[in-house]
Amino acid sequence: MKYADEFRDRAKAEALSVEIRRVVAAIAPKKPLAIMEVCGGHTHSIFRYGIEGMLPAGIELIHGPGCPVCVLPMGRIDDCLAIAERPEVIFTTFGDAMRVPGSRGSMLQARARGADVRMVYSPMDALDLARKNPDREVVFFGIGFETTMPSTALTVLQAEREGVRNFSIFCNHITIVPTVKAILDSPGMHIDGFLGPGHVSMVTGIEPYRFIAEHYHRPLVVAGFEPLDVLQSIWMVLKQIAEGRCEVENQYDRIVPDAGNAPALDAVGRVYELREFFEWRGLGSIDHSGVRFREAYAAFDAERRFAVPNARIADPKSCQCGEVLKGAIKPWQCKVFGTACTPESPLGALMVSSEGACAAYYQYGGVPKSEPRPAVDA
Repeated sequence: MKYADEFRDRAKAEALSVEIRRVVAAIAPKKPLAIMEVCGGHTHSIFRYGIEGMLPAGIELIHGPGCPVCVLPMGRIDDCLAIAERPEVIFTTFGDAMRVPGSRGSMLQARARGADVRMVYSPMDALDLARKNPDREVVFFGIGFETTMPSTALTVLQAEREGVRNFSIFCNHITIVPTVKAILDSPGMHIDGFLGPGHVSMVTGIEPYRFIAEHYHRPLVVAGFEPLDVLQSIWMVLKQIAEGRCEVENQYDRIVPDAGNAPALDAVGRVYELREFFEWRGLGSIDHSGVRFREAYAAFDAERRFAVPNARIADPKSCQCGEVLKGAIKPWQCKVFGTACTPESPLGALMVSSEGACAAYYQYGGVPKSEPRPAVDA
């Protein structure tokens, strides 16, 4: 298949749904099989195309932590504000990060208060601003999993070649593998299989996931984002379970090379090193789950260039982002979902990001009709 509409063919989707039901019936699970889609992009595809409604009752989809904006703790947003509010700084960020709330509001609210916060489409846009504004300090909010790490690294290498000195990165890039391991190690958390993240795997390849099959004995299928991609990947996971196999398979091989993207991985290895630990919203501190700049590129590190509070700030008590990120509850089970927390006035990042599970449920109506929406505590 070559064109997007071919991956949205209704007849093929219905045929896959029938085959999924057949495999589930053959497995005959005593309770629904829990399949986690790690990437928030998959969550939105599932709701946008009504995929969950095509699945039998013997499958439960669990929404994972693969939304980089969603997992940033409030303290890191406050650090952004501390940098952005400096008079010499032009602070640049992707659009979906501008409305994520910290304890003192969002970056969009900081801009309303007078901070020079600008939306960009890439770190190269931020570097271009630095070239055009040599009397200002231009800071880019580096955020994302391995998907966006290479573009930030390559921009730093370009700035080094050009000798641009008024450009730096507030680095919040994170890694997917320690996160999945933390979920697998969570007490009481049971996942039968995984849909692996397609965008991340485009950079990393499939080798980093081998531990899931070999040590945790769970199947993982790297999945694309169209309806037929998701349905086929679910079928592939179920087929492994039915056959008693635990392997890493690549459904998205038209985009994801098994060995990953060598030039991208080379740039990442040159510029970054692993942090000892990094704090995640709702998941706590996870060892080796974030990256920082190597000493050779310390001049481009905004955390070293500017003083940041680096404080740990708890989420509002009413917000249950952490439980949603871990897959412990569905977004609609949060007591403020759709009431005190909406896209217009979010309490948590999951309602803001284009990959957030709460935003997907809210936008596409993911509240079961048989379940009452939770009331907000007085």
